[in-house]
Amino acid sequence: MIVPIAILGSGKGSNCRAILQHIRDGKLSAEVKVVISDVLGAPILDIAREFGVPNTYLPPGRFRTRLEPAAEAELVEMLQEAKVELVVLAGFMRVLKEQMLSAFPRRIINIHPSLLPKFPGLEAWKQALVGGEKVTGVTVHFVDEQIDHGDVIAQRAVPVLSGDTPETLHARIQTVEHILYPEALENVCQQLQP
Repeated sequence: MIVPIAILGSGKGSNCRAILQHIRDGKLSAEVKVVISDVLGAPILDIAREFGVPNTYLPPGRFRTRLEPAAEAELVEMLQEAKVELVVLAGFMRVLKEQMLSAFPRRIINIHPSLLPKFPGLEAWKQALVGGEKVTGVTVHFVDEQIDHGDVIAQRAVPVLSGDTPETLHARIQTVEHILYPEALENVCQQLQP
């Protein structure tokens, strides 16, 4: 069975590209029904077009860190119309609230660039460097009402090297993300099989 999914993102879309490539290569039992961005002209929308996936911009409203309630209601409607079973966050920089969480319980998945519960929030790789960590990593998890929280699906460690800058560490973390996220999604898709 192929699981219908949606990808939400705000930026460059490198994880979106990795997921779409894994699907194209037959390594992920999913079909991306729609890619949605809260940023007009975000590169993630170009990636969706490159792979021939329907995509759209969702005006987020006046809040910086979350969707306006009317926008979140519109998002739920769009996802239900697309008949998606999983909602995959790929650099989506807004906190989802009750409307989305109740419409897709344990069906929203996020990736975070740290070994949660360590370093939730923005730029976790910088937090790891400042904290003097020897190891950081990547976490794929179900989304709940708290930020960068929820049951862990998969984690993978990334060493912090002595000469690391925020840029070099982030690049190594992203390399791991592009492998771990599609693998974790495949595991979730397999569990959804009847």
